[in-house]
Amino acid sequence: MFSPPCRTRPHLSKLIAMGLAVLSLGMLASGSVQAQAVANCSSDGRKPPGLLVERFMSAECTTCWSETTLPRSPRGAATLDWVAPSPTGEDAPMAAVARPDALERLQALGHNGDDLREWEHRSAVGARGHRPRLRVAHGLAVGDHIGASLAFHAPAPSAQGPFTAWLALAEWLPAGTEGSPVARVLVRNVLTAPIDAQPAQKWPQLWRPMNVPEGAQPQRLGVVGWVSDARGQVIALAQARCRARP
Repeated sequence: MFSPPCRTRPHLSKLIAMGLAVLSLGMLASGSVQAQAVANCSSDGRKPPGLLVERFMSAECTTCWSETTLPRSPRGAATLDWVAPSPTGEDAPMAAVARPDALERLQALGHNGDDLREWEHRSAVGARGHRPRLRVAHGLAVGDHIGASLAFHAPAPSAQGPFTAWLALAEWLPAGTEGSPVARVLVRNVLTAPIDAQPAQKWPQLWRPMNVPEGAQPQRLGVVGWVSDARGQVIALAQARCRARP
């Protein structure tokens, strides 16, 4: 179903690509006229999703990938498809797109990952009253890296820390891609880290070059980010994909 990744490029080439990817994001974050003329790759001006839908499947379960009767995500939700590694490792049919981070995410949601076939979890974003703000953005892919950022601030003490930030690099796959009859938002890479709530708007807080796995098409990539509180409640959610400016 998915072709295995090719051999890793030389270390120096990776360092150069990482640096250029961060530069690309820096141009976007600083408001460079040239970068903004090409595309808006941030969550600025977009209505934040009110629900995070996460669909998990084992790398063994090809029938899960080809499922035609998936529950429809509500309008305005952010949806992610996670493929979790299986005990058979690289011999699993979907091993090439399996993410170890999927197991970490399952544990954060209270699922130990044992005997996983497929599982869906929905997280409603916390109360609207003094909802913290979240901004996510990404630059243009350079080689096999793409710069991505997440910034979080709370104008009022509306949530209980410590806080954890999750930033997923995802590929929006149209229906029919790789044998899936439904559209997917496939998780390709993940950054997770503790984060503090800034009292003022300061962009960005987390800023990283993220590896683009072999086979992913850069024009279909975007980011989905969220922050959870000490109870694991999602208190802020945002997503971004590049869109051409008028």
